[in-house]
Amino acid sequence: MRKLTFGMSVSLDGYVAAPGDDLGWGVPSDELFQWWSDRVAATGTALYGRRLWEAMSSHWPTADQQPGATPATIEFAGRWRDMPKVVFSSTIDTVDWNARLHTGDAVTEITRLKDGDGGSLDIAGATLAAAAMREGLIDEYVLVTHPVLIGGGRPFFTAIDKWVNLSLVETRTFPGGVLLTRYETRI
Repeated sequence: MRKLTFGMSVSLDGYVAAPGDDLGWGVPSDELFQWWSDRVAATGTALYGRRLWEAMSSHWPTADQQPGATPATIEFAGRWRDMPKVVFSSTIDTVDWNARLHTGDAVTEITRLKDGDGGSLDIAGATLAAAAMREGLIDEYVLVTHPVLIGGGRPFFTAIDKWVNLSLVETRTFPGGVLLTRYETRI
């Protein structure tokens, strides 16, 4: 069975995006950016919700071709393009950059992917992750907490029907007071 991880940058008050889907508060340091890049390189398949897919696919496919692109940006862009991706949406018609579109039931497809062969699965996007969370499909939570309060927006965690017990497996501090915490789901 493949492991499913939900990991995103999050504000101290628990949001992954400020109102208007603003992500400007979560700019990573060079060290944190490298950590995210290495994570992308190690991911077997990334699962994207539409909103985050549109944000990522509007920038990363050509980010390495922009004037002044840093070596880290060039590396991340290539890794992102090469990583297999599944985009879950009923409102878009096509995807590219090594991605396929799934328009049916997300939970059924995520369950099928988990039961299959291959490397780890990363779920990206709070709305998509919420559906997997409610069904108990997430094996690991990675919170990259930035020391900022944004007061509202899209939460990392949504309402769930039952408690989920977790075990802390890693903590790490990055420049600027950013704290990574990684938890595994306890059965």
